[in-house]
Amino acid sequence: MAMPVTIEVVGPNITQEIFDEVFDYLISVDERFSTYKKNSEITLYNEGKISKSDLSEDMKKIFELSLDMKNKTNGFFDIVYGGKTDPSGLVKGWAIYNAAKILREKGFKNFYVEIAGDIEIAGLNSEGEKWAIGIRNPFNKNENVKVLHLSDVGIATSGTYENGEHIYNPKENNKANEIISMTIIGPNVYEADCFATASFAMGKNGINFIEKNPTFAGYMIGHDGMATFTSNFKKYI
Repeated sequence: MAMPVTIEVVGPNITQEIFDEVFDYLISVDERFSTYKKNSEITLYNEGKISKSDLSEDMKKIFELSLDMKNKTNGFFDIVYGGKTDPSGLVKGWAIYNAAKILREKGFKNFYVEIAGDIEIAGLNSEGEKWAIGIRNPFNKNENVKVLHLSDVGIATSGTYENGEHIYNPKENNKANEIISMTIIGPNVYEADCFATASFAMGKNGINFIEKNPTFAGYMIGHDGMATFTSNFKKYI
């Protein structure tokens, strides 16, 4: 989907073949799920050329996970809009999560997998410390407003400062723009990504929604530059 990918693995016995396998997997996900490719499975499904019963197991899994996220976010995470299905809001995090799974299955315990700011983090960095992850200042992309120290979590940010207004509020059927940035830390990147999207769509109330879900931690930035964060966020600073 034309997004930058960064992978760092710490440990012995690292070969180019390992990275090739991960990137080949990510390319295969893009081929199947990209709404920009005319022959992708999701495009053919939206055009009625593939029935729901004939979908691949991966596509069925994505639909299942999307419904689960919709239920967990009170309907604010919804992959159906305007009669079309676009699972991109879940697929990116799911792909990162599965790429990390490939590394785990090969015995690696310390790594970092990122696609366009959404990250799955495992273990420690090359200096034996938790990974340092910055939250970008939406008003100045060259600086971070916070630097977090993370291990064995997923982190994702939703906002309008990078790609403009692209998140919809399904309750009001319009673009969400009440806040400018929402960063979520969760048990894995695909859940963090979904909750970031949903809580951003909720606007200023999104941070209160995250506060009530202690599995996640959140950091919200408003258009006035003021930040609000959940009570469990401080432990990551």
